[in-house]
Amino acid sequence: MPKLREFTVTIEDKPGELGNCFLALAERGVNILAFQTYVEERESLARLLVDDPTTAMAVLAGRGMIFEETEVAVVRLAHRPGELGRAAARLGEKQINIDYCYCGIEPGSTRVTVVFGVDNLTKAASLLDELGAEVAL
Repeated sequence: MPKLREFTVTIEDKPGELGNCFLALAERGVNILAFQTYVEERESLARLLVDDPTTAMAVLAGRGMIFEETEVAVVRLAHRPGELGRAAARLGEKQINIDYCYCGIEPGSTRVTVVFGVDNLTKAASLLDELGAEVAL
């Protein structure tokens, strides 16, 4: 599966908006396979790779969200040291420039590592520790 459609979604940069977007997709059964978020010029932008692009597009459009679709190259790699480096180097050997990259988890895996950049690290870490303990039960 070398090419898939990615969505870049503009989301208001305020607490709860990213969660609302992700929950709206979940309510329609859309699974987010990989994502990246960042703030640029007072807007939050999210890049999403989903399992059902058609439904995702309907959800985003139904919420009046600004988004664009882009084709991206996708590879499934073993989760071990050096695999990402080898993939990036192979692209470079063929003079292919990487504009950006991010990762998620292959379907069928039971756990994922998610990194959050937040404005209150102590509080977020405590809440996420609690959530992690709940998931482990």
